Amino acid sequence: MKRTTRVAAYVVCVEDGKVLLARWVSEQGRRWTLPGGGIDHGEDPLDAAVREAAEETGYQVEIEALLGIDSLRRTFGSGTDWHGVRVVYAARVSGGELRFEEHGSTDMAAWIDLAEVAALDRTDLVDAALTLARIRPPTGRAGTVGVRE
Repeated sequence: MKRTTRVAAYVVCVEDGKVLLARWVSEQGRRWTLPGGGIDHGEDPLDAAVREAAEETGYQVEIEALLGIDSLRRTFGSGTDWHGVRVVYAARVSGGELRFEEHGSTDMAAWIDLAEVAALDRTDLVDAALTLARIRPPTGRAGTVGVRE
């Protein structure tokens, strides 16, 4: 079985009852997720989160706090044992203008009312990160680590 690990960094920006999300485009379709993505080799996770937010939304963000780490493991029918380690930061918009990423992994960004998030087709990261933002666990871990489908 092929094993692979992906380490990524994301931002949770909440303002006036809305959360900033980006729409991720994959072979399986489009789903809402947090602005963020893979950390380049040698890149600091905080710097990656700031860079990815700018690429996907057009905004410059200021990191306010490390919310935690979300870790999950999935197995795919292709014989891949995948481990995702997702570093999640609280951030605020400090400049720029909302725009959509071109030629990237997302095709739009938007401020979504928190009350409407549950009805969106979204990645599990959105729920995990909003939980981290809400409870701010001292360990930086909101739930159990394991295999999720």
